[in-house]
Amino acid sequence: MSKPVAQYLLISLPKSVGSENSLSLWLEQSVNGGDVKLTKYQLPDFKVGTLDSLVEQSDELAKIDTQLHSSIAKVLEIVANVQAPAATAAGSSDTTSSATLASAPLPTLKIDNKTVDQYFETFQWNTRRYRLDKPTDELIKLISEEALNLDSDLKNAYSSYNSARSSLLAAQRKQTGDLTVKSLHDIVNKDDFVLGSEHLTTDILVIPKSLKKSFLDTYESITPFVVPRSAHLITEDAEYYLYGVTLFKKYEQQFLAAAREAKWIPREFNYSEDAINKMKNEYAEASREEASLKNDLTRLSREAYSEITSAWIHIKLLRTFVESVLRYGLPPDFLCFFLKLKNEKAINKAKKDLTARFGYLGGNAFSTDKKGKVTKDNSLHEYASLVDQDYEPFVLYHIELY
Repeated sequence: MSKPVAQYLLISLPKSVGSENSLSLWLEQSVNGGDVKLTKYQLPDFKVGTLDSLVEQSDELAKIDTQLHSSIAKVLEIVANVQAPAATAAGSSDTTSSATLASAPLPTLKIDNKTVDQYFETFQWNTRRYRLDKPTDELIKLISEEALNLDSDLKNAYSSYNSARSSLLAAQRKQTGDLTVKSLHDIVNKDDFVLGSEHLTTDILVIPKSLKKSFLDTYESITPFVVPRSAHLITEDAEYYLYGVTLFKKYEQQFLAAAREAKWIPREFNYSEDAINKMKNEYAEASREEASLKNDLTRLSREAYSEITSAWIHIKLLRTFVESVLRYGLPPDFLCFFLKLKNEKAINKAKKDLTARFGYLGGNAFSTDKKGKVTKDNSLHEYASLVDQDYEPFVLYHIELY
């Protein structure tokens, strides 16, 4: 995946740690040396269920969070692949390397006519689609099912497009390849075949230029009942000759087997006006089909990016609410902030600053060293394997927007 458009830390803190104004001031001035953009966000008042249901929702939200973020990555991969075929179709490969996709500029994808970072920083819960009078478990199901169904639709559309794209590339090879693969519909004509005979047939052979003499010397005797002097040159390219040879139908399979042993390349072609017309239209039909599915996929991928990213952010904030209730208790009384940071180094510095300031919220899981620096408690011993190594002393998520 390409580099993120923007990176944030989403933090939720209980109001007991300080007033909104004092927290905002400290976050803006002290986190990452003051090199941070702060956005305050008021989490909606969701309907809170039982403690057991919150624990179950916490696990479910974590899984859906990961699923939807992966779906966004897949959408962007599809968008990159759809943009790449112009280069691919003209080249020799059906696939585009991941390095090429990673470096290729993607079109600007928007959510509600906003860039993804603008949408995130001005986010408002969509109360018309996800009503706040619904239980949280119902909201989780509604948001995730809509997004994952769209993800499935996009994958199916992408599969159909890839099939059409492969057919188009195959049709292109038939037009531009050498005589071993090139379509014969515009090369051969009616006079090159024995037609309407009960006993005779004409086989088409591609002969490497280095084997021309041995072919002409031996084709009549390679099997019984090959019509003498029936080999006639139809066309040639840089590497091959295309010949027609007439023989008795009874010996055709024996002749073709012997031809392959002699390194002559049979081309299966049964002349008929209907087949010729169909082949002439093959490329045009494949091109129309690929273009139509590409347009559909482009439209659907833009819709999927918008809808799935929006759903993911809804899920992320619902997860923040559930985790905050589990951490800080009822009634829900906490403050939420988005901290925009420039890069991974700034993210790590900000995490250390936040842990130094609010690490005491982690209770026994965190302690201070001789210098007063907050550290994780290493005295858990036999319980260490049960502790989440990424556990933070407060609700904190690293968000990468693409």
